[in-house]
Amino acid sequence: MSPEPHATQTHLPQDRELVLKVVPMPADCNANGDIFGGWVMAQVDLAGAVLPARYVRGRMATVAVNEFIFKQPVRVGDLLSFYAHVTRIGNTSITVRVEVYAERMNAQGQYVKVTEANLTYVAIDDQGRPRPIPKDSAPRGA
Repeated sequence: MSPEPHATQTHLPQDRELVLKVVPMPADCNANGDIFGGWVMAQVDLAGAVLPARYVRGRMATVAVNEFIFKQPVRVGDLLSFYAHVTRIGNTSITVRVEVYAERMNAQGQYVKVTEANLTYVAIDDQGRPRPIPKDSAPRGA
């Protein structure tokens, strides 16, 4: 897949929180020389858990990957920026949208959205059972 002309942008989202930045390395490649989709998924799961952790205040687990779209390949040396925002807070679960942008080594200052996903996390107790999210747990400014 080659980036479409309109897929490149010069600004990253201002209305989302930057929760992770990472550079994939050669060990993260598949046989085609692109980064493993599973590696990207693992990074998205880590990034997606950042905001719910502020609400859950304790253990939580990923319970669903509601949507996961690979829009463009990720390459060795890309600077990946993961932006997240909470889309839903339930009694025991929180759903988060994560968008991943790549700044290619040969195109500094330009970004392409490579992945987007919606994930749901559930607050769990010490036995791994769902527990209520504290009602007073909203972070400041949320």
